[in-house]
Amino acid sequence: MSEFFSLREMSAGLTNGVFSSVELTQEHLQRIQRVDPRINSFITVNSEQALAQAAQADQERAAGDDRPTVGLPFAHKDIFCTNGVLTTAGSKMLSNFIAPYDATVVTKMAEAGMVSVGKTNMDEFAMGSSNENSFFGPVSNPWHTDCVPGGSSGGSAAAVAAGLVAGATGTDTGGSIRQPAALCGITGLKPTYGRVSRYGMIAFASSLDQAGPMTRDAEDAALMLSVMAGFDHRDSTSAQRDDSWLAEIAVNGIPALDRPLTIGLPDEYFRSGEHMDALEMAKAELQKLGHTLKSVSLPHTESAIPVYYVLASAEASTNLSRYDGVRFGHRCENPQSLQDLYERSREEGFGQEVKRRILTGTYTLSVGYFDAYYLKAQKIRRLIAQDFTNVFTEVDLVLAPTAPTPAFKKNQLTDDPVAMYQQDLYTVPTSLAGLPAMSIPCGFSQGLPMGMQLIAPAFREDLPLMLAAQFQRHTDWHQRRPGGAT
Repeated sequence: MSEFFSLREMSAGLTNGVFSSVELTQEHLQRIQRVDPRINSFITVNSEQALAQAAQADQERAAGDDRPTVGLPFAHKDIFCTNGVLTTAGSKMLSNFIAPYDATVVTKMAEAGMVSVGKTNMDEFAMGSSNENSFFGPVSNPWHTDCVPGGSSGGSAAAVAAGLVAGATGTDTGGSIRQPAALCGITGLKPTYGRVSRYGMIAFASSLDQAGPMTRDAEDAALMLSVMAGFDHRDSTSAQRDDSWLAEIAVNGIPALDRPLTIGLPDEYFRSGEHMDALEMAKAELQKLGHTLKSVSLPHTESAIPVYYVLASAEASTNLSRYDGVRFGHRCENPQSLQDLYERSREEGFGQEVKRRILTGTYTLSVGYFDAYYLKAQKIRRLIAQDFTNVFTEVDLVLAPTAPTPAFKKNQLTDDPVAMYQQDLYTVPTSLAGLPAMSIPCGFSQGLPMGMQLIAPAFREDLPLMLAAQFQRHTDWHQRRPGGAT
């Protein structure tokens, strides 16, 4: 059985003729059918389409296509528009929406010969930290099904952790790749803002949203990033960068570090919490590997959560104004007027958390409050970014916890949105600064996985990838499997 093979291991098996892509895909589809009813990590499973893609991949390999990605099964977070496939963003508002085109990420994965087995569950419009806000029901953490997997990319994280796929796409606005990766014991990478195209990715907060890979280890994350990254003229925020190093990593794997690194430990991140024991062991391992740890300060960290929820809610209010019951998506029955159509379609189509953020954002942008809230938040965002710029004159990377606690019980925080928002305490600052950050498994607390976060300067994804690969060659946290994932 190959359910816990990495993408790299599956690629080797395909190259060596151990199995075909069709056999591999069938095995994954059967496992999804058997295991996912307990986890609810998928909204849509594309069995027929996936097997057709796998058959095509086998033909391409037989014809001499030796790209490492050809024939590998994976899953998309259900936020990427996929031509002819239900694309819901986890919302009733889009529960009947069949996308008429492919997102750039979807196109890139298809062109790389990868096989999409389906679309994963998520918090509605990517708004949440627990994956309890989905119209299609909450996702369960494979390590303990009474617990949440984190959010908003909780479906992707749970699917990888449970062995339903070895890799999945996710999106990260304030931590939505990294936090569920930590809570599910997998590896998740948020690239630099602009590294991966946002075209066709349903928008939450446009200045923050960024797609990235969710996998078992750093090697697989690098492989997926090599496919996802690249300039896209259809995305005005897409960055033109030299990505040749990613293509080399895809073929040859992550290279070894050529020198020890200086790693910053922000005082503001290491004061207390359930993450401390796991982080202490990780710090000791990094020192054993020859790296230098140095205390640094990110003084505006405490402002990050309020700044994020002002800015993200303001952008969400604007982005979600298009869902009006007229052009696409949910429409109320028998509207009595245009005003009634707007009001009831939005009332029925959006969940409570989405409504909360729309109202917060609309208030923030209203006359008389724009300067007091939105403009001030933008100024503090600049200060948060400058904190990182200052720190990176002293260190190569920053080490931080990913989440303040391990996975918490379902319904534990649903009635306390402020406590829920605090789950993003360690991930939001990096998103506001637009920097690359990666969460990798580093230990356990209460029998549940914990993650550590590696934060790098802009467009230096190579540094956390190389350090993560080195760490994972000397530890086995990323190889631990949930006992219930059978």
